[in-house]
Amino acid sequence: MALNTEKNSYTLLFAIGLVVIVGTLLASVDASLKEKIKVNKVLEKQQNILYAIGINENEGNSVSFISSDKAEKEFKKYFTKQVYIQDNNVIEDENAYLIDIKKEKALSKDPTYKRKLPLFIANKDGKNLYVAPIRGKGLWDAIWAYVSMDENMTITGIYFDHKAETPGLGANIKQRFFMDDFIGESLLDADGNFRGVTVSKTNLDPKNEDKYDNEVDAIAGSTITGDGVTAMIRSDLSLYQQYFNNINTK
Repeated sequence: MALNTEKNSYTLLFAIGLVVIVGTLLASVDASLKEKIKVNKVLEKQQNILYAIGINENEGNSVSFISSDKAEKEFKKYFTKQVYIQDNNVIEDENAYLIDIKKEKALSKDPTYKRKLPLFIANKDGKNLYVAPIRGKGLWDAIWAYVSMDENMTITGIYFDHKAETPGLGANIKQRFFMDDFIGESLLDADGNFRGVTVSKTNLDPKNEDKYDNEVDAIAGSTITGDGVTAMIRSDLSLYQQYFNNINTK
């Protein structure tokens, strides 16, 4: 018997069937894209962390990451250990780099919650480097960084990024001229107390030759972003001082 395609029931069933087929296809594509996005985020994080220890493809004044197809291999090559610090306990975790520091900062607003502090330990040229992820607030939205330090809490490399800072102004925190200024800066004062690094408008060392003044030169027209960088470094990296005190007394 021939199918009557002029009936309302046929139109309804056809529409339902079409919705089911399209919905299934979209769900499949979405699941595939989510997995790809997840993988890409992990590779991007590895590229950022590697950049902080000087594993990159920079030329001249450009910022150029190691290619994504090399990131996983190079990360495993240099990073010999991953840990997180929680309530002064150091826990080894090979997936510590996946800890969401935004979520950890939010949870730590509850005084009973013990925040997890990830730390990635690399061996490069026979020296141990310690990379800590930090996060703060710029002028418009979130800013963050990966900071590489030696055992004395001297910065050996850094990578900054942001979500929505002003192009040509606050967005310049991810430019070489700003990031490279932090290399060699001590986070401690002469007495071993934590001071961080201040992004200073009144810095009298524009060439950044004094590495013991705990200051770098500010970006013109970017006071609030610079203050955000200063606050982020002080609030987040100070939490790691006890860890470094402990490794230096062993």
